[in-house]
Amino acid sequence: MAANELEIVDGILTGRVVGPIVDRPGKATALRDFAEQFGVPMEQTVAVGDGANDIDMLAAAGLGIAFNAKPALREVADASLSHPYLDTVLFLLGVTRGEIEAADALDGVLRRVEIPPD
Repeated sequence: MAANELEIVDGILTGRVVGPIVDRPGKATALRDFAEQFGVPMEQTVAVGDGANDIDMLAAAGLGIAFNAKPALREVADASLSHPYLDTVLFLLGVTRGEIEAADALDGVLRRVEIPPD
C-alpha cells in the first residue's frame, strides 16, 4: 500500500510529510504494483478517488469510481457517486447491505450511523 506519512513529533503533527510524496502518477504506480504483487489483472482492479490527483489511478484501474469528487475526476471516471457513506461503493460492486453487516459483525464493527432499510 502507498500513503503519504505525516510527521509526528512529541505526539504533534508537524505539517511535514515523511518520505516520498504519493502524487498523481504515484497513485497509479501503487495500484499497478499492488495488482502485480497479488496477481490481479489490471482490468479487475477498482480505484476510488475524489480529486484531480486521482485521475491517473482511475484511468489505470479496470473500474474507476469518483466518490464525492471534483468535476475533473467525475469526467474521467467510469462511475460517480455523491453520497456521504463510502460503503455505497460496495453496493455499486454488487455487495448487499446484509453482506456488509455480516462482515462488520465478524470484525466486531458496530455502525455509528444506522442505514435505513431497503
